[in-house]
Amino acid sequence: MRHARRRVVRRVARLAAVGGLLLGGAMVTQAAMASEPPGRSAVVLRGTTPSAGATGEGLVAKLGTARTAGSWIGADGRPVVAVTDAAAASAVRAAGAEAKLVGHSMEELTSATGTLRSAPRVAGTAWAVDYTTNRVVVEADSSVSAAAWSRLKRVADGIGGFVRMERTQGAFTTRLNGAAPILSTNGRCSAGFNVTDGGSDFILTAGHCGPNGSIWFADSQGNQQLGTTVDDTFPGNDYSLVKYATGKAGDGADVVAVGGGKGVRITGVADPTVGQRVFRSGSTSGLHDGQVTALNATVNYPEGTVTGLIQTTVCAEPGDSGGPLFSDGIALGVTSGGSGDCTAGGTTFFQPVTQALNALNVKLLVSAQGQQAQGQGAAAGQSAASPAPSASATHSAIAPGAASPGSSAPVTGTTADTSLAARLTDPNVVGPGLLVIAGSLIALVATRWIRAEAERNAYRRYYSATWG
Repeated sequence: MRHARRRVVRRVARLAAVGGLLLGGAMVTQAAMASEPPGRSAVVLRGTTPSAGATGEGLVAKLGTARTAGSWIGADGRPVVAVTDAAAASAVRAAGAEAKLVGHSMEELTSATGTLRSAPRVAGTAWAVDYTTNRVVVEADSSVSAAAWSRLKRVADGIGGFVRMERTQGAFTTRLNGAAPILSTNGRCSAGFNVTDGGSDFILTAGHCGPNGSIWFADSQGNQQLGTTVDDTFPGNDYSLVKYATGKAGDGADVVAVGGGKGVRITGVADPTVGQRVFRSGSTSGLHDGQVTALNATVNYPEGTVTGLIQTTVCAEPGDSGGPLFSDGIALGVTSGGSGDCTAGGTTFFQPVTQALNALNVKLLVSAQGQQAQGQGAAAGQSAASPAPSASATHSAIAPGAASPGSSAPVTGTTADTSLAARLTDPNVVGPGLLVIAGSLIALVATRWIRAEAERNAYRRYYSATWG
C-alpha cells in the first residue's frame, strides 16, 4: 500500500513538472511576441487609407463645386465623389473612383447653410452637409422649444426639399470639465496636441476651456502648475493655447495617451475625409473610435455658435474637451462638444487642427522621424501644411524610438508597479517563463532521480535478504 502511494506521488510530480514546462514555454512565447517592434505587431489603431480621401478631394478640386457635391470614403474603402452631370461622372470613374450622380451641387448646399446661418440663432441646433444623401441635415436637441423648432422649420422649408429636419436626444453642449487631464478654476479639460512657435511650447486645446489668463494644473490639489492660457477663440471657433510654465513640453511631446499606460505617436496633420475611421482620446472616457460624418458643421451651443467643425459618430463626455482626434498617426482635430455619452453613444464635433495652427501661427512639435518626412515632403514640393505633429497630452511620453506612427507604445510618466509579484506576472517579461521552465526541469530530474534511488534501495534489500 505504501509503495502504491509513492508511485502515485511520483506520477503526480512528473505530470506537474511537464505542465510547468508547457506553461513556461507559453509564457516565453507570449513575451517574445509582445516585445516585437511596434511597427509590426503593436499597431492597433488602424484607420482608413489616407490616399482614398486625397483622391476624392483632388477630383472635387479639379471638377469644381458647381459640378460636384463632396467626396467620401465608401464602405469598401474606395473614394466616392458626388457629381451633377454625366461628363463629371466619367472623369471620376476614369480616375479610379466611384461616381454618384446627385441633384444638388456643393454651391447649392453651401448656399442653404448660409441661409440657415443668417436666420435668428436657436441654441441647441446644429447643421451640416450630408454628402452621402446630398442634403443639408438640421438637428435640434431636447432643449429646443416647439415654437423655436417651428420657426426654424419654416426657414428650412423656404430653402427647399433637400434640407432635412431631425430631432436628436440629449443636448449639444461643450465637453468642459484628451488625453491627460488639465485642471483650472474653470473646470477640467483634456490636453490636445503639443505645438510651438519656435521659441516656446504650448498645449493646443479647446477654446471654451478657459479665457486668457486661466492657470492650469496637472493635479487636482493645484501643486503642479502646468501653464497659462495665452490665446483663445470661442465662440466662432474653438481653440486655445496654454503656454507651458517651463516653456518646454519635454520628452515624448509627439505622443497621445490612449489609456492603460499606452500612447500613439503622431507624425502628421491633415483635414479628415467623410467616411474616415478616426480615434479620440480624452481624460474622462478614454479612447473611442467612430467615423467622420460631415465637415464644416455649425453648432449653436448655449454659449455661442461655432462653425467649420468636424462632425463624427465618436462619443465624448464632460472633461474630454480639447482632447485629440487622430487617425493612422495623423492629427485631425481637438474635441469641441456634442450630444450623448459613451454609454448610449452620440455625436461629437471637433475643431480642425489645420485651421487652428494657421490662425495661431504655430506648428505641431515633431519627432525626428516626422521632421525627416516633413523635409522630404518639402523637397518634393508638397504642402508644408502637414508638419509631423506631436500629439499629446501632458505627461504622455514614450521612450524615443519606442513607437512607430499610429502604433501603440508604452507611456512613461506613470507610476510603474515594480513589486516582485508584478514582475513575475508581467506578460512582456521573458524571465518568469524561463524560471518556470528551469523549475520544472529540476522537478522532473528530481523525480527521476528519486525513482532510480528507490529502485536501487529495493534491489539492495532484496539481495541482502536472499544472500545468506
